[in-house]
Amino acid sequence: MPKRKPPSSATKPKKAVPLKKGAARKSAEQVAALPVRQAEDGSLEVLLVTSRETRRWIPPKGWPMKGRKPHRAAAIEAREEAGVTGQISKTPAGHYTYDKRLPDGSAVPCRVAVYVLTVTGELPSWREQGQRDVQWVSSEAAAVLVHEPELAALIRDLTCPMDAADTVVPEA
Repeated sequence: MPKRKPPSSATKPKKAVPLKKGAARKSAEQVAALPVRQAEDGSLEVLLVTSRETRRWIPPKGWPMKGRKPHRAAAIEAREEAGVTGQISKTPAGHYTYDKRLPDGSAVPCRVAVYVLTVTGELPSWREQGQRDVQWVSSEAAAVLVHEPELAALIRDLTCPMDAADTVVPEA
């Protein structure tokens, strides 16, 4: 009796996993929360954080988390990196790409799914407090501060906190 062949890798869904030290990858997937709130004048404000290594302004982002839906992982990143909670969209408002620098100096392209987080609370302390700068800015300023053109365009396209969210769920 012939042995059964394992399913080909083309039929298996690919999982996005964090880059391991010394691992070479062609591309990677990440999730980000774009924390937003309405300013007193009715305009949209965006919360940005600095990356730990390059100190560039970015939305809170990270790797997908096993056992969590992507939008939930994005909400967790916002809480850990920026100290904010709120309602997160179930579907991404868009995507952007950037080159993730590896410890050996090489870079891997990353595609980031961005979920809008309408902020309802700010924590007095959080996990990465002191490791990053955190700043609320107008959506126009946020679009200028970020380096990725696709992310800047996504921010410019938002006109109110719930624009990108067809359905929102409270962050757990």
